[in-house]
Amino acid sequence: MRKLKEDFQPDLDLSVILPVYNEEENIVEMHAEIDAVMQEMGVAYEIIFINDGSNDLTLNRLLEIQASDPNSVVVEFRRNFGQTAAMSAGFDLARGEIIVSMDSDRQNDPRDIPMLVEKIAEGYDLVSGWRYDRQDGLFLRLIPSKIANKLIGFTTDVKLHDYGCSLKAFRWDTAKQLSMYGEMHRFIPAIASWVGARITEVKVNHRARTAGVSKYGISRTFRVILDLITVKFLMNYSARPLQFFGAIGLVSTSLGMLIGLYLSIQKLFFGAGLSDRPALLLAVLLVFIGLQFITSGLLAEMITRTYHESQDKPTYTIRKVYGRDSG
Repeated sequence: MRKLKEDFQPDLDLSVILPVYNEEENIVEMHAEIDAVMQEMGVAYEIIFINDGSNDLTLNRLLEIQASDPNSVVVEFRRNFGQTAAMSAGFDLARGEIIVSMDSDRQNDPRDIPMLVEKIAEGYDLVSGWRYDRQDGLFLRLIPSKIANKLIGFTTDVKLHDYGCSLKAFRWDTAKQLSMYGEMHRFIPAIASWVGARITEVKVNHRARTAGVSKYGISRTFRVILDLITVKFLMNYSARPLQFFGAIGLVSTSLGMLIGLYLSIQKLFFGAGLSDRPALLLAVLLVFIGLQFITSGLLAEMITRTYHESQDKPTYTIRKVYGRDSG
């Protein structure tokens, strides 16, 4: 987990962070909606747009917004790093006591923000949106999403109806402790539960997309599955990996000894030959190769996590930040 800077404290009431990738048709209207809600709430706020390597006119639209709204901040990535890196950058730069994340495609409704903030005030550390009446395609989005939610809940033991909803509210100290890479923004509640966050879920409005196309879609399913394996491993075994690898080793060794004992009895008492059993050798070889691949992958994930956290290495690079007084 990230270490909070002792000399830094939030100086705003609310930060709203939005990863943005090729949303030139939506971003101006989205900003207007958020700004209207913020004005109604009467809070000291900032809106942080993370331009995730857009290759259309999105950056131009964002700079126009920032020029006309001193409460807006535009973060320009050098290239497309993905939604997880964009959200991580937003968490790093946010100055609000409460941080709200949401999509920039106008499907999340900014009018739900006050409800999320009220839930935070009740004592929760993370409030996750539940798109109860989701306005997406049945076979390409809804059914895969329901399956994924069940699978993630079963694997992580954090039961939520909608892991994929980007509309979430966090206490400042909770958001600052979230370390994410890969596609781990989908597992934020599970990662937050690991550090003891109090989590709840509320129904939020979900609107049909009116312009543009989905950027972070079902094509990343396989990477999400691999990240889910990583999250499960890190939640349960990162502090005691021997219990994980040791269990596999004990099972594998025990099976090997039993097979060896069986073959020894066959050889010593029944005179059976062992040189003509290539299928057995092939099976043993495949099992060991599979175990080596799995353990090597998990060890690599641990090394990657250590690399990022011990050296405080970000998973993104910023070209320029527009809108902060410091420049």
